[in-house]
Amino acid sequence: MKINDPEIVAELLALYPKYEAALVTNDAETLTRMFWASPYAMRFGITENLYGIEEIDAFRKGRSPANLARKVRRLDIVTFGRDFGSITLEFERSINGKLISGRQSQVWVRFPDGWRIVSAHVSVLP
Repeated sequence: MKINDPEIVAELLALYPKYEAALVTNDAETLTRMFWASPYAMRFGITENLYGIEEIDAFRKGRSPANLARKVRRLDIVTFGRDFGSITLEFERSINGKLISGRQSQVWVRFPDGWRIVSAHVSVLP
């Protein structure tokens, strides 16, 4: 198994800005579409644990579009073979005038219909 094949890293590197743009513009449809449409998909957020695409979709549709901008400070991609990879990043957001640092991790799998997030986690640092 080849780790960090440049071609596969480039594929995920091209996908991530689409996710980030959808996130900060609250494009719920695109965000949901980037996840695996399965009851086994999961997303653990700062205040929520979401199991399955239905819960992820409902969260996205119900999320406030206010104050979603953030600055990505570090982004790392690791791929394993041609069909499995992870994207991790550190970010900063301003909430009520206070700078908040956070982390995000995503596990991506290539399915017949393309790359999808199968698991994601977001947390903030104290």
